Amino acid sequence: MTYRAPVSEMLFALRHVAGLDATLGEALTLDDVRTILDEAARVADGVIAPLNRVGDRHGTPLTDGAITTAPGWREAYRTWTEGGWNGLSADPDHGGQGLPLLLNAACTEMWNAASIAFGLCPLLTAGGIEALAQHGSEDLKARYLGKLVSGGWTATMNLTEPQAGSDLALLRSRAEPVGDGRYRIVGAKIYITYGEHDLTDNIVHLVLARLKDAPAGTRGISLFLVPKILPDGSRNDLRCSGLEHKLGIHGSPTCSMAFGDAGGAIGWLIGEENRGLACMFTMMNSARLNVGLQGVGIAERATQAALTYARERRQGKAPGAQGPSAIVAHADVQRMLLTMKAYTAAARGICYLTAAALDAAKGPEGQGAHDRASLLTPVAKAFSTDIANEVTSLGVQVHGGMGFVEETGAAQHMRDARILGIYEGTNGIQAIDLVSRKLPLQGGATVRAQIAGLRRVAEGLLKDADSAYGHMAARLRAGIESLDRATSFQLAALASNRPETALAGATPYLRLFGLVQGAACLAREARAARAALQAGETDPAHAGRIALARFFAENELTAASGLADSVIDGGGFTETAALALAG
Repeated sequence: MTYRAPVSEMLFALRHVAGLDATLGEALTLDDVRTILDEAARVADGVIAPLNRVGDRHGTPLTDGAITTAPGWREAYRTWTEGGWNGLSADPDHGGQGLPLLLNAACTEMWNAASIAFGLCPLLTAGGIEALAQHGSEDLKARYLGKLVSGGWTATMNLTEPQAGSDLALLRSRAEPVGDGRYRIVGAKIYITYGEHDLTDNIVHLVLARLKDAPAGTRGISLFLVPKILPDGSRNDLRCSGLEHKLGIHGSPTCSMAFGDAGGAIGWLIGEENRGLACMFTMMNSARLNVGLQGVGIAERATQAALTYARERRQGKAPGAQGPSAIVAHADVQRMLLTMKAYTAAARGICYLTAAALDAAKGPEGQGAHDRASLLTPVAKAFSTDIANEVTSLGVQVHGGMGFVEETGAAQHMRDARILGIYEGTNGIQAIDLVSRKLPLQGGATVRAQIAGLRRVAEGLLKDADSAYGHMAARLRAGIESLDRATSFQLAALASNRPETALAGATPYLRLFGLVQGAACLAREARAARAALQAGETDPAHAGRIALARFFAENELTAASGLADSVIDGGGFTETAALALAG
């Protein structure tokens, strides 16, 4: 099934949810944005998307330490980098175009809708660029940033070890200073995305390791830049020691990496000794938003595939029909398709809001926008990837038995989506981060301000008093009150030193936050669509946007009250979990 980037829907969300128009001016006009998105869509639709199935079937075979990507991937990557897409939002001082991260977020969605396995490689490079730009020495930046920004070289993130997954305190890889600013790195890493490949002639590994006599735990971890090819052109002492055989993303190599077989791979320190985790989190925070956008992208592709199939497949007779009907005419199929489309649009809005906050943090708003981005990032990552799993599963269901057959592509979407809630910090970790670290920002003022903004959206719906909204305003107000109630409970639990109580409800709290924030995003689109219709625009998509927002509020947001109850009353399971799980 082909993919067509929904440029008009993306642009509408950029403008009316994320506030794109406020960033426009002589340097970047709305026509410029349209042109960029149209060109990105041309590359995503015509160059990358046709290779998605090829990558899934071919995989990434490892022979004598070298990995071969699927046929056509090297050429596609070259086309993509030559278009300047890797440096869209990067600093012009290092060869980037300096465009808003918000615009890059829309393009990132396209690359990953076209093929998550392809989009993973530049996703890690983007994080590496940010970590190096913020923490690297001037010499390292001069030597490596230009090639990374252009896409001529790629970057990886080397955290996980066989005994150290999410708990990096258990990390054993070690580093020893050579004496001339270089270090020798020895250790083994697993789950390294694009740790070896044939798309570029050099790979820049960012590796966490311990120095001798470093403090125990995470306080003693340093970050090193360890290139595959050293500056003198020789091969570094590192190799891909194995390849994982995975449920999905077959076109993306997931490698085991060995550093120091012959005495130590040469690396250079990024940031300060024993402060590597802070540097790596710069990379991970960038990656978490991009993984959320992966969720949006695969959900969009699965929705397009299901809708196309539902319009073509005839079975049964809908009420009033004279003969067999396309299954899109049946109410339950409509429910599934609307659920898929609404969740995708809601997650898109949350991710775009997060990108806009990151852009705003670089301007006059500063810390306030930074805190808002910090609050939204775990929601963008976890909610968007959770719904990606749900939407792709519904896509299989819409296809019926053919969804379970590989040739339709629906099964691949479901397989590819499953990793998204696991890597770059599992969604359970995102919920813990949201509750324990982000809700207390500014003494709770950041989340309170976000909830106040949600209330303004609901008040706008009430002011419009449009019958086309149905119960949207009432449902949104009720959802906001549920979120407010659950937020007060979580903040009180943290303030009274009861973290276990707050963490027991962390996952339902994140889901509640995502539902309400997503509903508000759709409501903002509905209000903008209503205004356009009243101004005389005749685009039928406007009525569809109102209908979609109404569906989400009346059919999905109704879960908000129950989720709040789970947050407040459901934490008692921790007292009896051992009994229930015994045996």
